[in-house]
Amino acid sequence: MAKRPVLIAVILSTLSIAADLNTKAPTFAKDVAPILQEKCQACHRPGSMAPMSLVTYEETRPWVKDIKQRVVTRNMPPWHLDKTVGIQHFQNDISLTDEQIATIARWVDAGAPLGDPKDMPAPKQWPQDDGWQLAKQFGPPDLIIKSEPYTMPAHGQDVWFKPLTQIPLTEPRWVRAVEMRPSTPAGRRITHHALAYLQQEEPGVNNDAAPGNATQGLLMEWAVNKNYDIYRPNTGKLLLPGARIWWEEHLHAVGEEIRDHVELAVYLYPKGQEPKYRTALTLFSASPGNNLDIPPNTITQTEGYHTLKEPARLENFQPHMHLRGKSMLLEALLPDGSRRTLSYVDHFNFNWMINYIYADDDAPVLPKGTVIHVVASHDNTPNNKNNPDPNQWVGWGDRTVDEMAHAWVNVTYISEEDYLAYTVAHRTR
Repeated sequence: MAKRPVLIAVILSTLSIAADLNTKAPTFAKDVAPILQEKCQACHRPGSMAPMSLVTYEETRPWVKDIKQRVVTRNMPPWHLDKTVGIQHFQNDISLTDEQIATIARWVDAGAPLGDPKDMPAPKQWPQDDGWQLAKQFGPPDLIIKSEPYTMPAHGQDVWFKPLTQIPLTEPRWVRAVEMRPSTPAGRRITHHALAYLQQEEPGVNNDAAPGNATQGLLMEWAVNKNYDIYRPNTGKLLLPGARIWWEEHLHAVGEEIRDHVELAVYLYPKGQEPKYRTALTLFSASPGNNLDIPPNTITQTEGYHTLKEPARLENFQPHMHLRGKSMLLEALLPDGSRRTLSYVDHFNFNWMINYIYADDDAPVLPKGTVIHVVASHDNTPNNKNNPDPNQWVGWGDRTVDEMAHAWVNVTYISEEDYLAYTVAHRTR
C-alpha cells in the first residue's frame, strides 16, 4: 500500500510533462521554418515575386502579425478552394493544414521565439531564375519557342500583343509537358497573362477553319502561379510540321518602360513513342456567348452547360475571372440524373490565377453524355476590396476592368471500353 502514493506521483508527473509538451510554444527553428520552406518560400525568397523574404528568422520576425492574419484567414498561401466540398487531393496543393495554421498562430501569440538555431532545417535549394523548372524532371527542353519582343511604355492602356511564331519541326511529335514564362523578372511585372494557341493544319480537324489558320486549342497559358503543365502518363498533345504558336500576351504598364518576350519550353516524348490519349485544354464558359451583365452594386451569377461527347477525364480546374470575380463552381451532371460537385472556389482572387491539378487517383473520370456545369458569381459592390468602382456597369471584355467567366480544363477523352474498365476498377469508390 505504501507504493501507491509513489505510483500516483509518477503518473501525475508523466501527465504534467505531456501537458507541458502539448502547450509548449512552437519555435521558428523547429516548427515554423519547415512550414515556410514547404509552403511559402517558393515566392517568399530573395529575387522572387513576393515583397518580402521568409527564409531566415531575421527576415520573418518583422512580419509575424501579418503572417498570422493571412494564414488564419486562409489568404496565404494562395489556395482558394472550399475545403468542405468536392475533390480535395491535388498534385500542386500549397495550402496549409489546420495543424500548420494552428502552429503558426500559437508561435506568433507566444512572441515568435526563435528557439534553438541548431533545430533549423538545412536551407532549401531553389532553381535559378534563368532555368526551367521541369528540367530537373525531364532534362533540357526539346524546343524553346520565343515570341517577338514587345516594348511596354511606362504609362498607357493595357495591350494585347498577338504575334505568330513557327514551331521548328520536320516530323510529327507528341508533347508530354510544357512550361511557359516571360523571359525576365521585369517581364513578369508587365505580363498579366500570356496564351500560346496551337495553329496547325490537321486532316479531319477544324475543316471549317480558314486555310492556314486552323487553331487546335490552347497549348499553354502562363499566369501568376501557373507555370507548366505535365500530362499524365500515356497522354499528350500532337505537334505537326508547319505548326505555329499564336501568342496572346496581356500586358499592362507599371510606371517604367520594359521590353520583354514570352518563352515556351516544350518537352517531347521520345521519337516513335505515341501516347494512347490526347488531351485538349478546353474553355468551359459560365457566360455563353460572352453574355455578362453585372449592374452596379450587385452580386450576379451566371452559368454554362457543356456536354461531353465521349467519356473523359478532367485533369485540372482553373477558374478565370477579373477584379469582380467572387466564386466559381465546377460540377458534373451525370446521365443517371445525379450531380457531383468537382471543385468550388469560394473566394476567388484575381491576383492569383491558380491551376488546381487533380491528383492521379482523384481526377474525375466521367461517362459520355455528362454535362459539365460551370457557375460563376461576380461581386460588384463596395464589399469587394478589389473592385475599382462599384458604381459602374460591367460587361464581358478583355480589359482588367471588364469581366470574364470561364474555366480552363485539360480534357482527356477516352474510349468507352477504357471507361468501363475504370468503373470496374473503382467500383468501391
